[in-house]
Amino acid sequence: MGKDMQEIEKTLWAAADKMIGGLSVTNYKFVVLGLIFLKYISDTFEEKYNELVKEGYGLEEDRDAYMEDNIFFVPEKSRWSYIVKHSKDYNIGEILDNALDLIEKENPSLKGVLFKIYNSPDFRNVNLGEIIDLFTNLKLGTKDASEKDMLGRVYEYFLGQFASKDGQKGGEFYTPACIVRTMVEMIEPYEGRVYDPACGSGGMFVQSLKFIERHQGNVRNLSIFGQEKNPTTWKLAKMNLAIRSIDGDLGKFAADTFHEDLHKDLKADFILANPPFNISDWGQEKLVDDYRWKYGIPPKGNANYAWLQHMISKLSANGKAAIVLANGSLTAGGQEAEIRKNLIEADLVDCIIAMPSNLFYTVTIPCSIWIINRNKKQKEHTLFINASNMGTMVTRKLRELLEDDKHNDISTIADIYHDYQNDENYEDKIGFCKKATLDEIKNNDYSLTPGRYVGVETNQEDNIPFDEKMKNITSELSKQFKESHELEEIIKKNLEDIGYEI
Repeated sequence: MGKDMQEIEKTLWAAADKMIGGLSVTNYKFVVLGLIFLKYISDTFEEKYNELVKEGYGLEEDRDAYMEDNIFFVPEKSRWSYIVKHSKDYNIGEILDNALDLIEKENPSLKGVLFKIYNSPDFRNVNLGEIIDLFTNLKLGTKDASEKDMLGRVYEYFLGQFASKDGQKGGEFYTPACIVRTMVEMIEPYEGRVYDPACGSGGMFVQSLKFIERHQGNVRNLSIFGQEKNPTTWKLAKMNLAIRSIDGDLGKFAADTFHEDLHKDLKADFILANPPFNISDWGQEKLVDDYRWKYGIPPKGNANYAWLQHMISKLSANGKAAIVLANGSLTAGGQEAEIRKNLIEADLVDCIIAMPSNLFYTVTIPCSIWIINRNKKQKEHTLFINASNMGTMVTRKLRELLEDDKHNDISTIADIYHDYQNDENYEDKIGFCKKATLDEIKNNDYSLTPGRYVGVETNQEDNIPFDEKMKNITSELSKQFKESHELEEIIKKNLEDIGYEI
């Protein structure tokens, strides 16, 4: 399926990209994702509809017959067959908006979620008919397609493409799948409550469910809770869950997690999050006395440690969190240093992974993954993993952690963590991983930068220790500086001899 799926993805993107023309990517994603969603629910409905017609009991227009199979009921004027018949009509934008409006009325869980924008003046020059034709031959909601997660793959592909083309705006709603997969493989959200307070388009939830399916578990054993501040992104998340028949609680509306916590009483078994890095205007002044700041008041100019403490406050007694943060949080001074010290002293920091640069579509800077654990197996120890040299550049700007037959970057990271946790087959590897004691971390001024602990790997071929190598390099550099200075003096003298001064 892999190659076929890639070809479908590339064909769809290239054709849609050509047809949209000058439309901005910000608007483009609403056009494409809205139609993908409409095609999916229509395919799912029509397959069930045909089954009911064959049964001959006259239940094909009975809403309850669809609800019992967790299928959205699609009214006649919202079905893809109706849309295709009218795709070349001058008022196709109005027809599409009306189709989505009717679906919302029939399915309360989708109320206020769908993008009814096709009749907008912004899309007057968009050839909606050709885009509809493009999707017509692609089966997204049939049982066969569902088993292959074809829709999910197409949807994720488009989200990724939008992120890469839409700059920072795209990055707001999409965390690269390889980062999410690493986090999920490490904390293993097999059953219980999983929470993401900055859920974007819902990628953390999707990967959690895929983890359960890979391990032959029951997805119904996982309860999903999330929150998202951006109303548009919140809609994307709701749609992303709906296409996979995931019944998650993302709140009744988009809201700021710090100032309007929609899940105040929640105690989560797992937290997976990639909160926005280094937010400077998060409204600290209104929250100085907040109950969440058990380990110290986060600074006004940076929300990183506000996110950390918010999530810690949501963890159950045995809860685990995997959180993506900017690398600056590992060594930040001032109030953040004091909070970090308190978190370490409270024995909450289970593992820190330094990730490679270029994993995100929108920024090249490297990030780190924090594993926070309320009930650590390795008391008063923290595992440091330096994965900064892992991954492969798949384009000039983008790196991915690979999972193939030759090597699996994600398994390498996750397996080291599980060996450490279970105290089985674990051993420190210079340059890659180190099981550090609380005293070692104290002696490093509570810095959590993995490089300080794992050391630097020596070159196995020459077997020369790192310190000796550095002496040789600095000696050679000093010699070259001296030669450069002597050459500079000769050039100056020659210029003076012919009447020029520098």
